[in-house]
Amino acid sequence: MARGCVGLGVVVLVLPFQEISKLNKPKTSLIEYACADSIALITLNRAEKLNAFTDDMVRELGAVLHRFDMDEEAQVAILSGRGRAFSSGADVRQRQLRSRDDLAQAGGPVAPDAQSSDLLLRCINWKPVIAAVHGYALGMGLGLALECDLVVAETGTKFQITETSRGLGASKFGALLSFRGHWGFATEMALTGRFFTAEEAHAAAVIDRVAPSGAYLDMARELATAIARNPPLGVRANVRTRRWRMEEAQRDAGRQASLSKLYLTEDFAEAVRAFSEKRPPAPFKGR
Repeated sequence: MARGCVGLGVVVLVLPFQEISKLNKPKTSLIEYACADSIALITLNRAEKLNAFTDDMVRELGAVLHRFDMDEEAQVAILSGRGRAFSSGADVRQRQLRSRDDLAQAGGPVAPDAQSSDLLLRCINWKPVIAAVHGYALGMGLGLALECDLVVAETGTKFQITETSRGLGASKFGALLSFRGHWGFATEMALTGRFFTAEEAHAAAVIDRVAPSGAYLDMARELATAIARNPPLGVRANVRTRRWRMEEAQRDAGRQASLSKLYLTEDFAEAVRAFSEKRPPAPFKGR
């Protein structure tokens, strides 16, 4: 417990050593950034929560991606996740377990300044980003990986559109999967919400490479090195064209999703509560 000392009209707060240590401890970055040999490594750093995204984590990733975009030494980035997974998606308790009034005021389960769908569209220099995925890439984690220009996944990686089981619909993910692969595969994944593997995703042309166990970062670095050898302006022109077309596909899907306001339904509320309470959801009511 802190003790106050008074002398000469000045109050001095005396803290125990353990509390002083906490104050002096540097804040851990949710997103790490390093650059060497023209390749930036951007690492999701919330391993204890399987890199689940909070609003603050999304904001920090946006800032780090801007840093990469403006870094004159960096020509290409690799985006990966620390720990057992790339990302388990949105932090349900922080981003989705909100009151109905909060959801209505925010226009969805995300703070207005913590949107993730345009993270790779806020560019000036349009440098390529390679997703190096392992473990799990679920929900928002899957969307972020698919938005990257190339995707390398470790064998055994599992993907899932978690929005389907939450009652949110999967129009954005269907658009991204079909943009990369084809509508048949996208439709099945969107409607069932089942897990699918890196090997299935590669066969459907959704991801670009499947790496042996433990080698996904090495494979991503090989791709990054090959890209960095090319004249940068030509590379960036390709990235800009691809992302503009991707944005068109997402925008069309987003118009349909925004009209539904599924985040205000009883089914969504029950699905989120059930997930938070680690229980099967009650029968959905279609309302």
